[in-house]
Amino acid sequence: MPDKPGVYLMKDGKNRIIYVGKAINLKNRVRSYFQSSRNHSPKVIALVARIADLEYIITASEIEALILECNLIKKHRPKYNISLRDDKSYPYIKVTREDYPRVYATRKVVKDGARYFGPYTSAGAVHETLKLLKNLFPLRSCRQLDAKRPCLEHHIKRCLAPCAGKVDHETYGGMIKAVGLFLEGRSDAVVKQLKQAMGQAAEDLEFEQAARLRDQLAAVEKIIEKQNMVTGSGDQDAIGLARSAAGVCAQVFFIRSGKMVGRDHFMLTGGEDETDQTILEAFVKQYYSQAAFIPREILLPLALAEQHLLAEWLSGVKGGRVQVETPKRGTKKDLVNMAAGNAATVLEEQAVRLEADAGKTAGAAAELGQYLGLPGAPERIECFDISHIQGSETVASMVVFEGGQPNKNEYRRYKLKTVEGKPDDFKSMQEVVGRRYREAIEKGPVPDLIIIDGGKGQLSSALPIIRAAGLTEVTVVGLAKEFEHIFREGISEPLILPRHSQSLYLVQRIRDEAHRFAITYHRKLRSKRNLVSVLDHIPGIGAKRRKALWDHFGSLPKIKAAEVAELTKVNGMTLPAAEAVYNFFRKKVYE
Repeated sequence: MPDKPGVYLMKDGKNRIIYVGKAINLKNRVRSYFQSSRNHSPKVIALVARIADLEYIITASEIEALILECNLIKKHRPKYNISLRDDKSYPYIKVTREDYPRVYATRKVVKDGARYFGPYTSAGAVHETLKLLKNLFPLRSCRQLDAKRPCLEHHIKRCLAPCAGKVDHETYGGMIKAVGLFLEGRSDAVVKQLKQAMGQAAEDLEFEQAARLRDQLAAVEKIIEKQNMVTGSGDQDAIGLARSAAGVCAQVFFIRSGKMVGRDHFMLTGGEDETDQTILEAFVKQYYSQAAFIPREILLPLALAEQHLLAEWLSGVKGGRVQVETPKRGTKKDLVNMAAGNAATVLEEQAVRLEADAGKTAGAAAELGQYLGLPGAPERIECFDISHIQGSETVASMVVFEGGQPNKNEYRRYKLKTVEGKPDDFKSMQEVVGRRYREAIEKGPVPDLIIIDGGKGQLSSALPIIRAAGLTEVTVVGLAKEFEHIFREGISEPLILPRHSQSLYLVQRIRDEAHRFAITYHRKLRSKRNLVSVLDHIPGIGAKRRKALWDHFGSLPKIKAAEVAELTKVNGMTLPAAEAVYNFFRKKVYE
């Protein structure tokens, strides 16, 4: 390894990147992993045991190594790096870069010259903010700017109709500037602009416009009343960190122009065995590598070894000076403590939710096992449902719950063959369980509990097939549709689970999920059948040509719009057949 700064990538036996790190001296940093393991954390010991290959990239400086490390972690999401949980799913508010910009919510940040505000942890908060902006500012929402006349939004005074040339660039641009100030938390600047515009409108005797501006001003001032003054001035982010058995949480307070305008919390994974400094450093790197706005000052709860390096990197990203501080006393220290307290509260709520979820999942499965007389909680539950309309497009679904939670990777759906056109739920159930369990013992996995959606009849039809497949010890029950009565093998009286019990709720969730999965597949097949069946009415078009047309064009509208020359290019189509298709749609036989 060279004595130079750079980034190292550790790979496992399958050539997957499992860790990305940076170093000012690659040789010394990488060597430290393979020295005596007495001082290593359990995480590092597990990492080193899985390393099969090493790769490194030399950089010109440590700051370049930091930037490259952030990019590689974001791209590969290695198993042993600390990472923000679901960080790609947070919504932003986007102000487009157009002649007359639009303002809308998005989850994708791209370098297109637009301005992005966020991220927000709550989609509801984004929509509330957009609703407020729409009430304050008559922004356009349409995508096109070539309308012949304004739409209803303009007539009800909710849009200035730039699409029809009803507003000039200067007026609309001033409104967009106010929107940007508002989203940055600079409400005072918005108030100042609105007062000036209102005064000018009154001087010009445009009293309707002055009244609208007055209403906007009142709404903004009402929002300002809800904001607390926390510092003298400036833009700051105060970061708090907390950890517990429920996980690790970072809380960020957003202070803009001296006012707290919002906060977000982020759960982190992979930091259980790491120090607080390591977790905080990883969070700062990942969060600000994707943040749409970087303030001039970032307040940290702990001092970091590479604090100066982070400040240099963030200054380069922002294009202006960024200070990264660890306050010791005063208002800034109080802000960081408040953020940490909020992060601890989030973890407490998370622990309560985890406990409640455990009661609804693993606890519910254990309770169900007790009611059914099983030796333990059924770890794997499989449930079957049939869906059809008078025997057509008969399908079946199998959903799998493990530990009381759905495992969607194990879901299966079946297009049944033996009962097509003849509605027979008993034979349908026999076919699907036969296909599922014919080789279950050899190939696995074998469930602990099988639920047949239906009463005694469906259970009686499925049991011989399941037992003949060799699953003699697996408990099989039938679930009556109306009252969730559970029918068991060899017992005439149904088992009635207590109302409001978690075991009953679990059975209902499993049954509803099986029904949803089956009906979704049935609708898909029915829709596809209905979409192509019109071609059956065309002379000379059979199943093969119908499929060829569908594969070539992809949709019925495209087939209808095709010319004869295009139709003849389809595999298997002759000139008479192409003319038949063309004439069929041109003569409006199909409605």
